Amino acid sequence: MIRFISVTLLSFFNLEMIHLLRDFSQTYKTSGIRSVCFSGIHLKLKSLLIFIILTCTVTRSMSQNLKHTIPNSIAKEVSKALSFYPELSDVAITFKFKKNIKKSTMQAQPVFGSFFKSRKNRSYLVRISERIKIADREFKTEDIPEDVMVGWIGHELGHIMDYQNMSNSQLMWFGVNYLLSDKHIVEAERAADTFAVSHGMADYIVATKNFILNHADIDNTYKLRIKKYYLSPEEIMEMVEEKTKEKEETEQEAS
Repeated sequence: MIRFISVTLLSFFNLEMIHLLRDFSQTYKTSGIRSVCFSGIHLKLKSLLIFIILTCTVTRSMSQNLKHTIPNSIAKEVSKALSFYPELSDVAITFKFKKNIKKSTMQAQPVFGSFFKSRKNRSYLVRISERIKIADREFKTEDIPEDVMVGWIGHELGHIMDYQNMSNSQLMWFGVNYLLSDKHIVEAERAADTFAVSHGMADYIVATKNFILNHADIDNTYKLRIKKYYLSPEEIMEMVEEKTKEKEETEQEAS
């Protein structure tokens, strides 16, 4: 698609240049070199320059989003979460709704073929449950508060950051251990939270935790799972305070 757009724009630009040169030639022949009026040509040159700048801007913007496939209904929240992870701008990630995800609301996983590719060529899939069950009622996941959704997505992107630090063999063993070991699940989920917090998403992560833990109608089994495997809001705030303290100490030493 980008190639088609680029070719089309280039063709248009070449056509405009031909017209511009033709106008210059005609003006030159009829008016003479000393009395040529350049105002019309200047205007066209300015218009072409603006057109080129706008074209480059649009093409660049589109190319930056080529790696990420996002449902329109959550594009705002996903884009916000991705803005905290500039390292993932060139990583292929597809966000996809699924009718039901066992024991979870979202899952970030490598696409199967990625196990045989280099890290920079891996692709990931973030599955998002279409609905979240609260007591006996079900709600569309896309309808939950914006900051909660951003935090949820941010946590999943934390998993992808974790995966990107692994070799292919480590990634395969990670999957096996996640299925067989509760201890490994704790390590993996807390690592994802830590990545999100270290990337400046603490407020969003806390909003997500509080939404789950403080919602009276959310099933208690799910709350217990969150408490067991993930960082608590208190632990997250402690991390933020520690990071702030370290930053202040570093600034004092530098001054």
